[in-house]
Amino acid sequence: MVLTIDEKRYGRLLAKALPAVIRTEEENERTLAQIERLMDKGGSRSPEEDRLLELLSRLAADFEASAYDFGAAKPNEVLAYLLDSRGMKQVDLLPVLECSKSGLSDMLTGRREIARGTAKKLATFFRLPVDIFL
Repeated sequence: MVLTIDEKRYGRLLAKALPAVIRTEEENERTLAQIERLMDKGGSRSPEEDRLLELLSRLAADFEASAYDFGAAKPNEVLAYLLDSRGMKQVDLLPVLECSKSGLSDMLTGRREIARGTAKKLATFFRLPVDIFL
């Protein structure tokens, strides 16, 4: 299915958002805030807003993939780092992952591996490649 985009409306959204290659953490935070505002609209987003959300998400993912070198870090260490660096608590992930507190705790401590479906949810939530959670 191909969505029809109103080019003028999309152009106005682009002019307001000013998307660009992200070079600093501050630019990344600004982009993440824009992403959150668009995500909060849920199903009421217009096709133009969906397109902008996709663009902003890719820009943020590209920045984070290059800025955060997770190297040989274990998936649970990456997850713990992401939570800490964003000032989040474990419970903030419960609605995203739809799992129990103990299940999440086991993932963070490394007692339980992160399942592929969970890794996909984390990748979507953090806007990062899924493979860093596997």
